[in-house]
Amino acid sequence: MNIKILSDSTCDLSADILAKHDITLMPLTVIKDDAPYLDNITITPAEIFAHVEAGGNLCSTTAVSIGEYQDFFAPFAEKYDAVVHINLGSGFSSSYQNACLAAEEFDNVITVDSQNLSTGQGLVVLEACRLAKTTQSLEQLKADLIAFTDRVEASFLVDKLTYLVKGGRCSSAAALGANLLNLKPCIEVKNGKMTVVKKYRGTYSKCLASYVKDRLADREDLDHSTLFVTQTKVSDECYAAVMEAVNTYGNFETVYETVAGCTISCHCGPGTLGILFVRK
Repeated sequence: MNIKILSDSTCDLSADILAKHDITLMPLTVIKDDAPYLDNITITPAEIFAHVEAGGNLCSTTAVSIGEYQDFFAPFAEKYDAVVHINLGSGFSSSYQNACLAAEEFDNVITVDSQNLSTGQGLVVLEACRLAKTTQSLEQLKADLIAFTDRVEASFLVDKLTYLVKGGRCSSAAALGANLLNLKPCIEVKNGKMTVVKKYRGTYSKCLASYVKDRLADREDLDHSTLFVTQTKVSDECYAAVMEAVNTYGNFETVYETVAGCTISCHCGPGTLGILFVRK
């Protein structure tokens, strides 16, 4: 079967990876000062950060509409035997529900809820590319991808809670306490939702190194084929500490270094970094 793999821009895969696997993305819309922009097309994370740092309001994102998905799917549905669209997790956006409704207009389009975001979603996209090379059944492909989503382990460490406070995802009192105690929260995606699982204390580079060690060291359940190191904007010192820890504890065949797109940037802000991988 000639299968086309699609996803939302929230998968945060680099241009090189997209080109290598012929993956096409549907951009989410970013709202800045009541004006719409397309994720990583007409606005970038750097522009979002500069806007907020200059005193502007926090940017937000909106789901892709049913009609937008229909227009997106149509040319691929005509050209390919089948189309598989990997969505941003349904717990984070109504985009998945809209994509499902849009797919009903086509006989050869299926949608998959990644139950994740950023390169956690990206890992599901890459698995879809791998499976699409040999599968003879769309139903089996979807079932395999749904099972795969349970194996993805995605987490992030956040330096400052400013964006989470402005976005209403964290109270000002909690943020003040975290800042006074120099705490850095680790946010993990569990069951399609984000949960704070641990708080680290100290300099950010030290916290990041400890975070990576905690996620990778002495584990026998890891699939060592692929790991993503995905960041919004961290210092060279912090990034070096992360890569040293990854090399010490990870032993992964392929380590992708990627930059988070506008969706993660809008909600978490600069100084966010995560390692994302798959369990056996």
